[in-house]
Amino acid sequence: MEYKTNVMRILDRAGAKYTPHSYVGSGAVSGACAAAAMKKDPAGVFKTLVTVGKSKKHYVFVIPVREELDLKRAAASVGEKSVEMIKQKELLPLTGYIHGGCSPIGMKKFFKTTLHESAKDLETITFSAGKIGYMVEMSAEELKKVIEYGFADITVSAE
Repeated sequence: MEYKTNVMRILDRAGAKYTPHSYVGSGAVSGACAAAAMKKDPAGVFKTLVTVGKSKKHYVFVIPVREELDLKRAAASVGEKSVEMIKQKELLPLTGYIHGGCSPIGMKKFFKTTLHESAKDLETITFSAGKIGYMVEMSAEELKKVIEYGFADITVSAE
């Protein structure tokens, strides 16, 4: 029997098409390493970042693993004066996920979510399935079956 994360069960209930991936046992400790372990182009593998705005509202940004979130662009994309990354210790109580296993799907509460604009041009994107070592690959269109999101140019190159 194939292992299913809560994210995969949510996708199944919604009838969303996705492909599960695992990099368990690969020793991958970063998104870029996970992409390499799955033999995926890192431009199509995304990480999920959670921020808090000046208004104290929380926001989720989903960006390519080799990129860094541009906090000014991110804030502008959600209509905030500024946003900052939440502290790692706040992630689990806020979202139900631990660092390295955070998914935009299945958080305790839905937060306004923004995908990097490059996701529009990709046939599929791969992102965390809610548990370290597991990812799901799907089209941005299929993702709309389970969460609402917008697109924006929210990164600076990390390379």
